[in-house]
Amino acid sequence: QVQLVESGGGLVQAGGSLRLSCVASGRTFSRYTMGWFRQAPGKEREFVAAIRWSGGGTFLADSVKGRFTISRDDAKNTVYLQMNSLKPEDTAVYYCARGEYGIASSKATYDYWGQGTQVTVSS
Repeated sequence: QVQLVESGGGLVQAGGSLRLSCVASGRTFSRYTMGWFRQAPGKEREFVAAIRWSGGGTFLADSVKGRFTISRDDAKNTVYLQMNSLKPEDTAVYYCARGEYGIASSKATYDYWGQGTQVTVSS
């Protein structure tokens, strides 16, 4: 059973930074695409960022380009989301997900999801 555990969320003022972490169980972490999605109250879950395995590239939603960075440490089975210049509209629950093949920005690509971590950005 694969488990994904997010951490690093919290309350931050606009313009501040947070780094989210997601630790995955399992011995083949390096062979999967890892993604971050977010869901604000009353809204659909939306794609934020993804990173392929073995240097296959990173993907960012237009709304976070230039502010967020995704990275991974396969030795630690961990994926990170560095969030800078945070805005109130970034407030949401952020979810980590594991996927294989498919469109990196599509929820359908991912088969395992974490429980989420709350990020709140005050104005």
